[in-house]
Amino acid sequence: MKEDINMDVKNSQGVYFGIDISKKYTLVSYYQLNMEAPETISTVMGGAVYQIPTFLAKKRGIGQWFYGNEARSQVSMNQAVAVDDLFESAVKNEKVYIETEEYLARDLLLIFFRKLLTMPGYLYTNSPLAKLVICVEHLNMDIVEMFTMIANRLELTSSQILVIDRRESFYYYVLNQDPNIFLHEVMLYDYSDNNLTHCLLTQNLNSTPKLIELVEGNDGLLMDNKDVEFDKIIEKTQEGKIISAVYLIGDGFDGDWMKLSLSRLLSKRRVFSGKNLYSKGACYAGVIRDGKMNWPYLYLGDHELKLNLSLKVVCKNEMKFYSLIEAGESWYETSGECEIILDGTPEIEFWIQKLDSRQAMVEVLELHDMPPRENRTTRLRIQALPISDKEIKLTIKDLGFGEIVPASNRIWEHHIRIS
Repeated sequence: MKEDINMDVKNSQGVYFGIDISKKYTLVSYYQLNMEAPETISTVMGGAVYQIPTFLAKKRGIGQWFYGNEARSQVSMNQAVAVDDLFESAVKNEKVYIETEEYLARDLLLIFFRKLLTMPGYLYTNSPLAKLVICVEHLNMDIVEMFTMIANRLELTSSQILVIDRRESFYYYVLNQDPNIFLHEVMLYDYSDNNLTHCLLTQNLNSTPKLIELVEGNDGLLMDNKDVEFDKIIEKTQEGKIISAVYLIGDGFDGDWMKLSLSRLLSKRRVFSGKNLYSKGACYAGVIRDGKMNWPYLYLGDHELKLNLSLKVVCKNEMKFYSLIEAGESWYETSGECEIILDGTPEIEFWIQKLDSRQAMVEVLELHDMPPRENRTTRLRIQALPISDKEIKLTIKDLGFGEIVPASNRIWEHHIRIS
């Protein structure tokens, strides 16, 4: 079952898809460089119904699949069998049983994504896919591996897929708005799944690039008098801060219950509400990561590397630093590799620089049990793989020197950590 996703059609304007997915709802936005801003696809023609239930169902007796509201409708009429907990089951890599047939939940999530990517959108028809950016509430290695598999099955290259969390999407979205909005600090309140969280965006104007910090907090469930409780949370989370704009996201803000709290929010600041901020921010993330937009900001969250890792090498008789790992990149998605010829004693110096320091530290790795050889007759492959935002695993392999010196295939491993 394979729909046409319009990925190979030649067109001067590639499309950036931003998909915000959670266990309950999914939203899809798209952006091209000739557009003023990303647009979100509505499930109702001419309307503004953006939330697509993260829901899949199989028609009884045949291999026809439905998604979103149509899947729910088919299940309610007993015409189809539901896939329960689609997103959560896929993250856990579980098996799903439908009409005595066994499926991998991740294969079913792939079907869901194929459906999403064929949704109508007249501005991106027949455009190649520049990047698919997937936004989730919380990011971990299982989720990254799952979406990497889905991207491979969609025949996407590694440069066409990006997975971020909602905080990072908020960062990209806000800093693409009118500069007056982020003249001072910006606050996001997200009231989804009966839980309220807040996220404060601040920037250091004295650094280059401008360092952005996001500080998040969990405020829990609003109980009896939501208006009064939310008003107290606003007062507490904004105390001593200069807030130029506030964003209200999530189903919890639906209805007409905000009176006192909204009055406080509207005092001396702009207030925005909606549900598609994350999917639009994901579109901006794709464009910026592709270098299509000038971006004078740097955000270092839990998933961004906090160190630079380099080698001092001689290339064409010139001493220079070769960068293996760069700070600011997502540690889930980056790696470094190079081959060098050993000159001198069997050891390698790694230069480590924290992002908040101008001074570099040097860590020396001694290659014990290296076979004795003439100088400059040993070729080594060095691989650097981050295993957290502050730790990198190094693997060095002896490749010998062509037909002159056979490889021993000896391997050394070393971990570099910063505090």
